[in-house]
Amino acid sequence: QVRLVESGGGLVQAGGSLRLSCAASGSIFRVSEMGWYRQAPGKQRELVARISSAGIINYADSVKGRFTINRDNAGNTLYLQMNSLKPEDTAVYYCNALVNGRNFPIWGQGTQVTVSS
Repeated sequence: QVRLVESGGGLVQAGGSLRLSCAASGSIFRVSEMGWYRQAPGKQRELVARISSAGIINYADSVKGRFTINRDNAGNTLYLQMNSLKPEDTAVYYCNALVNGRNFPIWGQGTQVTVSS
C-alpha cells in the first residue's frame, strides 16, 4: 500500500515561515505529479501548488511569490516552503501524488498550519 505522510505544520505568527514535507513510501516504482492542497474550516479543499515529473510547477494565485514547491531527486519527497505567511493561510495542508501510472491521486492525512495575527 502506498502511503503519503506530511510533516512540518505548526503555529506561526503572520509574516513567519514554515517548511512542509511529504514522504511517499510503499510499493512505488514511479511518482509523476505531486501537489499540495489545503482546506480551512467551512471551505472546500483547494490547490496550493503542484509539480510534475518534468518540473512544471503551478501555484495558486494567492500564494505566488510567497510559497515554493520542490521535490527531491528521487521524486518521492515533496516540500513546500511557505514564507510571509498570512492568517488566511491557516488550514490543514494535504499532500497528494500520482503513482504507478494511475490517473487518480493518493492523499496524506494532512498537517495543520495555523497563522496568528
